[in-house]
Amino acid sequence: MIASLFERLGGNTGITAIAGDLVDNHLRNPAIENRFCETDISALKNTAAAFIISGTGGENLYQGKDMVSVHKGMNISAIEFMAVLDDALSALEKNNIGQREQEEMLFILYSMRSQVVMV
Repeated sequence: MIASLFERLGGNTGITAIAGDLVDNHLRNPAIENRFCETDISALKNTAAAFIISGTGGENLYQGKDMVSVHKGMNISAIEFMAVLDDALSALEKNNIGQREQEEMLFILYSMRSQVVMV
């Protein structure tokens, strides 16, 4: 039996590290860093970790809004969306996540494109 993506990403501890690195990558990415200038970074890291934990088979910790509600009116471009995916890949690689898990995670994130870009 194959372990859940949650387990293969390292459970709560592994995903919390990935989420932290993902947010740190966003803050250094010139394509999107300005989106976070008035953001509580600690809260964002916690929310990102809870979102990923919940979405990959872990405990349902995410208590935030749905993706459309969060991103509505932000006019996020396709280029910005791809920057987020690039940052996610970098965070996964930094945490020594395997190729299959990287692909699964990127597929999940990409599947949300219509709920984020230009909504």
